Amino acid sequence: MTIAAAVNENVAHTSNYLIYSAMAVYTLAFLAYIAEWVFGSRSKVARTSAALAPGAAAAPPVTVTVKQGGGTATLARPKVVTRASASDRGIADGPGAAGDTEQGDLYGRIAVSLTVLAWALHVAAVAARAFSVQRAPWGNMYEFSTTFGATAVTAYLVLLLLGKKVRWIGLFLTTTVLLDLGLAVSVLYTDSDQLVPALHSYWLWIHVSCAIISGAVLYLGAVANVLYLFRDRYETGLAAPGGNEGTWANIMYRLPSAASLDKFAYRVNAMVFPLWTFTIIAGAIWAEAAWGRYWGWDPKETWSFITWVVYAAYLHARATAGWKGRKAAYLALLAFACFLFNYYGVNIFITGKHSYAGL
Repeated sequence: MTIAAAVNENVAHTSNYLIYSAMAVYTLAFLAYIAEWVFGSRSKVARTSAALAPGAAAAPPVTVTVKQGGGTATLARPKVVTRASASDRGIADGPGAAGDTEQGDLYGRIAVSLTVLAWALHVAAVAARAFSVQRAPWGNMYEFSTTFGATAVTAYLVLLLLGKKVRWIGLFLTTTVLLDLGLAVSVLYTDSDQLVPALHSYWLWIHVSCAIISGAVLYLGAVANVLYLFRDRYETGLAAPGGNEGTWANIMYRLPSAASLDKFAYRVNAMVFPLWTFTIIAGAIWAEAAWGRYWGWDPKETWSFITWVVYAAYLHARATAGWKGRKAAYLALLAFACFLFNYYGVNIFITGKHSYAGL
């Protein structure tokens, strides 16, 4: 029999202070990202010409020996164009919020540094919450939300550490994390406490942690899909007679090309889909141990399965039917909407065996 540990109130309060501190630093990072986009912008003429520039440098010429005359002739290497998606118009990536000007790049580096500091405070808050009750820090919606945000930022920083040009995510990520933490501390907050008996299992560490990681990576894919839809419209305007850029041209110009965003979204969704599959399987195994059955069509189980089906349809459509571009983006966003409803809608509005929201 597991004996519940007493709550360390001092450490629990420290966790709360760290969350508020992280929110303050995330706000500074958000402002720095804003400054990067503002001070890294160009004039309309420079912006249009840069966007329409070829995506790759021309290949070196090929030298061919002509036998009849004994001389040489220089022939241009034929240009090979590959299209990453149905919407790829050969338009180059924008600077990717990597600093289109020296001043913009400076603010961008400051923004990333502040994001790292906020992330450290955020992770420390999650760890303190866990230490205060000697258990996994995701037993209710408040804890899940705070851990989810920290995991999403971790995924972003890992991509940066690997040398990926994804600084364009930073502005949208800090905005979302601030909203996530604001909702957590104002609406979802629950005092640090022990869990109901059904949750006292090592499967809490396995099943829920996999769900958090899956959701954080799927979130990055959803951000890319949303931005793809706007960037695709921007590129359509550029390709139209007169080169009409449309609204928010400064922001759209700085993003990667629509083809790059489409490819990024597909790769991250495909990468994490097996983990989401394992999450559902692990949940079924835990359900058998806790309730004596693997599957009972509980609302949480049902919507987890619906989410899996829609993501599977998205990946299948891309792999077999050649779905790319806007159709694929809409389907992927529908899948992520199912994930969000599974978390917020099912936990708040529907009662079931998984009702541990703590509200």
